Amino acid sequence: MRGLIGAISGLVFLGWTAAEAETLKLVEVITSPERTEVLRKQVEAFEADNPGTEVEIVSLPWGQAFEKFATMVAGGDIPDVVEMPDRWAGIYKDRLVDLNSRIAEWEYGGTLTQKTLDMARQTDGKTARMIPYGFYLRALFYNKKLLEQAGVDHPPRTMEEFMDASRAVSELDGKYGYCLRGGPGGLNGWIMMAATMNGNNTFFDENGQSTLNQPGSVEGLQFLIDMYQKGYAPKDSVSWGFNEIVAGFYSGTCAFLDQDPDALIAVAERMDAEDFAVVPMPVGPAGKAFPTIGFAGWAMFDSSENQDLSWKLIAHLSGPEANKEWAKRVGVIPIHEGAEQDPHFRTEQFAGWFETLNGEEYVPTVMPTYLEQFGYFADSIALETSQEALLGQISAQQLADTWAAFLTEEYARWKAQQ
Repeated sequence: MRGLIGAISGLVFLGWTAAEAETLKLVEVITSPERTEVLRKQVEAFEADNPGTEVEIVSLPWGQAFEKFATMVAGGDIPDVVEMPDRWAGIYKDRLVDLNSRIAEWEYGGTLTQKTLDMARQTDGKTARMIPYGFYLRALFYNKKLLEQAGVDHPPRTMEEFMDASRAVSELDGKYGYCLRGGPGGLNGWIMMAATMNGNNTFFDENGQSTLNQPGSVEGLQFLIDMYQKGYAPKDSVSWGFNEIVAGFYSGTCAFLDQDPDALIAVAERMDAEDFAVVPMPVGPAGKAFPTIGFAGWAMFDSSENQDLSWKLIAHLSGPEANKEWAKRVGVIPIHEGAEQDPHFRTEQFAGWFETLNGEEYVPTVMPTYLEQFGYFADSIALETSQEALLGQISAQQLADTWAAFLTEEYARWKAQQ
């Protein structure tokens, strides 16, 4: 009894009682056991720094996260802080707190990279609806041994070299040039190739028309179709998703893989560092490449009853050291200036991503996630029709026209709401 009284007295001495404890709810939506453990440890450090604060972590498996989170919000079970994917920001933008003023007053606000600030404000160019925690930026993995065996003396710098090198590797017995992602999540590859061959990554022209069926874009779509139909990618890659393409690379089946830094975790576990490297995506006829960039970040709902404490949690998770740890374990490019000087990132493998971020010829492409139906387009329409194109059931032009018609209509609807 005396010990209990002493414990309670200690809590009162610290300035709070059990009845006064603050509880925050944090929802994560891109989950894995390892990832959740990193988040849990960072949250425990936050709780230790803020006595009397408890953070409830709700983990939603990514495959069902969109629907489950929408159901939570519709039912009034709204978190204080949420892991917000870029493609969701347009849906919830009116319910997320503008973080601009808090970032301006934050001790680490001045070290956020410009790309981080731009992406924080990507829904309207002004309102910071989240702090991104890192970037999923495309670059090109290449297998040094396979290129050497095929007589290719350097990784491809242009789209023409990319096709030629893929052809050369595919002439080796049981080997292929490119780990094509023809299944779920494959839209990024198609968009990159279309933009690179078209010479720009503007999704809509001045008249609000999609650029995806412009001649250069069609040529980019045809590039991937040719890569598959000529046998420079495995036949079953028409249905490959993330796990399959990454395994195709580290198993030595394919020489090239375009992916984000999260793929490096699995590749580095299974390949010797001297056997592979990462370079920027090949440039097109205009001398530029347009790798896609995606992100997620920490956002705060305006219904939070303790926005100051919610901001403290976001700031804690977004600080330079916590973010660097997160980036290393999750597989993203960190958000603070100077992070590339960390020994973990100063490698031949990471060089391709930092070169992409700093090179003028590489223009990161942000998907039009502000369109309400973009998620449906990416996960359903684009998946089905791109597979039809790979299998020769529709032409590159038909594919382009289908995509352009849908996106043009969606853009007009979005524009009317502005």
